[in-house]
Amino acid sequence: MAMATATMMMSRMMNMPPSSSSSTPSSSSSPLATQSLSTPSSPSSSRQASSLPLRTIPGSYGWPLVGPISDRLDYFWFQGPDTFFRSRMEKHKSTVFRTNVPPSFPFFLRVNPNVIAIVDCKSFAHLFDMEIVEKKDVLVGDFMPSVGYTGNTRVCAYLDTSEPKHAQLKNFSLDILKRSSKVWVAELQANLDKFFDTVESEISTNGTSSFFSHLQTFLFYFLCKSLLGADPALDPAVANSGPLTINLWLGLQLLPTVPVLAFQPLVEIFLHSYTYPSALVSGGYQKLYRFIEQHGKEVVQRGEQEFGLSASDSINNLIFTLGFNAFGGFSLFLPTLIGTIASDKTGLQARLSDEVKQICGSSSSGLSFDSLKGMELVNSVVYETLRMNPPVQLQYARARKDFQLASHDSAFDIKKGELLCGYQPMAMRDSNVFDEPESFKPDRFVGKGKELLNYLFWSNGPQTGSPTESNKQCAAKDFVTMSASLIVTRMFQRIDRTCRRALNSGKEKKERNTFSTNFLPIHGGWFRQTGGYLVSAH
Repeated sequence: MAMATATMMMSRMMNMPPSSSSSTPSSSSSPLATQSLSTPSSPSSSRQASSLPLRTIPGSYGWPLVGPISDRLDYFWFQGPDTFFRSRMEKHKSTVFRTNVPPSFPFFLRVNPNVIAIVDCKSFAHLFDMEIVEKKDVLVGDFMPSVGYTGNTRVCAYLDTSEPKHAQLKNFSLDILKRSSKVWVAELQANLDKFFDTVESEISTNGTSSFFSHLQTFLFYFLCKSLLGADPALDPAVANSGPLTINLWLGLQLLPTVPVLAFQPLVEIFLHSYTYPSALVSGGYQKLYRFIEQHGKEVVQRGEQEFGLSASDSINNLIFTLGFNAFGGFSLFLPTLIGTIASDKTGLQARLSDEVKQICGSSSSGLSFDSLKGMELVNSVVYETLRMNPPVQLQYARARKDFQLASHDSAFDIKKGELLCGYQPMAMRDSNVFDEPESFKPDRFVGKGKELLNYLFWSNGPQTGSPTESNKQCAAKDFVTMSASLIVTRMFQRIDRTCRRALNSGKEKKERNTFSTNFLPIHGGWFRQTGGYLVSAH
């Protein structure tokens, strides 16, 4: 049962490239100070492409069957994704090149692994221009999991903007988020405090805590109540099995595309060579379906009455939004965010604590989306974590027509129908855009550094963009970043409150810039902060 969680969630975190921290406040100076990077949709983009030297796209797909299987083994086994793309970029001396990406031969006969890889920030932006690219059925490349996983429905994520139902479903999603904003913060705080209480109680009793499972329980309850208006506690079967059901559902869909840099060659033989039937998770999926049908009636009826959707379309898209986008995305991102803060040795925790205390104090009653506006450092840390470790590493788009793609130094002819594959971890470390791109700089997006948000692409579009029915940008883009900032804020409020109580009792051991190893066994430990000290409770 743990297979899907280990494959989809934990292997993704294990495979993240390491980052280094810098405690020195930065003005986030970068080459942007002396040059301008236009997005493809800007008026000057075509002129910029035509002014660059035209270059034939380097690289090749190799011999039929042999080339795809060789690249697949490099990607999954011999190199791993980061070395796979970086070595080809260096070999071809180009940030745009031809290669193959999994899945491929022998049992994916209808999947074409040929792609044009993009690994720089400027080229990457073409993936968002819906005039020149389309997104039909390319969420995870040319491979598309069976629609049996989504109730025999092509959900919004697989639709192109030109398909009529896309506008209905995207506007439905935006409406759900707009309405949920009334309860979002309150539900986040209430369920987050339960999560922290549970973890702290386990640490007090056992000396350690199963952090990740409790995090997923918190996410499941919070997201169900906020997005669906449905309380899992009303359905014990869903309450007990919901997170596991979603992990299995996610893992089986995506397993042919997810690197697992261990247990080779068994992984290649048994996990990466086949698709898995949706029947393996149909029982759990139907439980979620019936749960939303019964306890999320108001949201489902709104989809029918206001957006012209059938009940099944509404529910299947709600499950995908809940499980794939929200639960899956947060399950990848939040441990990385908390771990980045917990493992920092440069004084970042003290600075975050000071900002939280100065703006919000120690009471949760003052927390709101508006209260985040003044917390530049907290927000910047969230953005920088998304830059260094984007939850979705690969973004795809297919050329809607012939066009010229512009990188920093060259233009390339793209033919209609060719599949573009953007590898985001490298694009987000583009030295032409970001100063010291391989370093984690907490202050990168503070002050003038906010201009760099134009080039933060984790949400399938720039952070400064707006999700609409005419694009594929994540509908919950702002909810994700603001929720993450609220979680960091509430975490430091609780640390401060707990620490003050503990210090008054005289039972704590003060250790400057050290951590307890109890709370986050994967990332470095729960910590308590007061003044200039981190306090470990034992």
